[in-house]
Amino acid sequence: MTGPGQGSWQPDPEGRFDYRWFDGQRWTDQVSHQGQVHQAPLGPPPAQQQGSARHAQPEHGQQPSDQAQAVPGGDGFAGISGDLVDGRFSEKEAKPIANQNAKLLRVRLGEPFMARQGSMVAYQGNVDFAFEGGGASKFLKKALTGEGLPLMRCSGQGDVFLAEFGYDVHMLNLTNSGLSISGKNVLAFSANLDWNIERVKGGSIATGGLFNTTLRGTGWVAITTDGPPVVLNTAEAPTYADTNAVVAWSANLQTQLKTSFKAGALIGRGSGEALQVAFHGNGFVIVQPSEGFPVTAAQ
Repeated sequence: MTGPGQGSWQPDPEGRFDYRWFDGQRWTDQVSHQGQVHQAPLGPPPAQQQGSARHAQPEHGQQPSDQAQAVPGGDGFAGISGDLVDGRFSEKEAKPIANQNAKLLRVRLGEPFMARQGSMVAYQGNVDFAFEGGGASKFLKKALTGEGLPLMRCSGQGDVFLAEFGYDVHMLNLTNSGLSISGKNVLAFSANLDWNIERVKGGSIATGGLFNTTLRGTGWVAITTDGPPVVLNTAEAPTYADTNAVVAWSANLQTQLKTSFKAGALIGRGSGEALQVAFHGNGFVIVQPSEGFPVTAAQ
C-alpha cells in the first residue's frame, strides 16, 4: 500500500526492467531486474503514470513538492539489498482480491467481507474488525453441532492480509451457486454470500453427526487446505472421501455417510477407515492430503 512519501516497487513503466522504485511522488532511477538491484535513469515520462491506483492525491492548493519535503528520512530502502527488498515479495496490487502468495490472501476493502477470527496477519489503512455471530439460529447450530466457524466482519478502507497456520489458500468464485465447506477450512468470503450450518444428508448424530458450512449466492470465497489438494469429478465414478480429509464439495451433490465398521475392529483388527462420505451427482469434491488434527472439546 502506498501514499505520499511512502515508496514501493512497481512494474517498470517503460517495460525495460522487472520493477522500478516509486518513492510516493515520482519514479526513481532504482530498478530491479531478475533479482538484481541497480540504477537506470528513466526515459521521457509516460503519458499516464503507472503507479498504484491508491497513491493519495495532494489536497487542493497543495503542491506535490510540499508533501515530499514534509516527509523526513527519504528512501527507506536506500543502502539495503537482498531478495526481501528487490521487489519479488512486494505487495501484489493487480487485483483487489487475490493470493499474495500460496499461503497468504490479500483483500482490498471496498465492500465488507467475512473472515475467520484470528486469521488477520497484517493490514494497511483504516480497517474495523467486529465479531460476527450470524444470529441466534446460527449460534445455536454452532453450539449443538460443533461445526465451528468463528467469524469476524471486516469493513473500512485498506488492505487486509489473511492466513491460517501456513495452510495453502485457494480462491473460488460462485455465480448463483453453492459450496459446502468444512468449517475449519473456511478462511474468508463475500459478505453478500448466504451462509448456514447444515447437516450432511444421509447422516445423523447417531452416525457421526457430520455438519458443514454451506455458502450460496454470487461472490468469492477463500478456503485453506493442509497441502496441495486433489479435485475429484464425481460424475466420472462413485466417489468416497474420509470425513476428516474432505474440504468442500458442490452443494448440489447427494451425500451419504458410509461406514465400514466390522466386528474385528473391536479386537484391534480394524482398517482405520471406519467412516467416509459418499458423493453422487454432477459436481466435484476437494480433498486435502491430510486428515488434520483431532479436535477436542474445550475445557
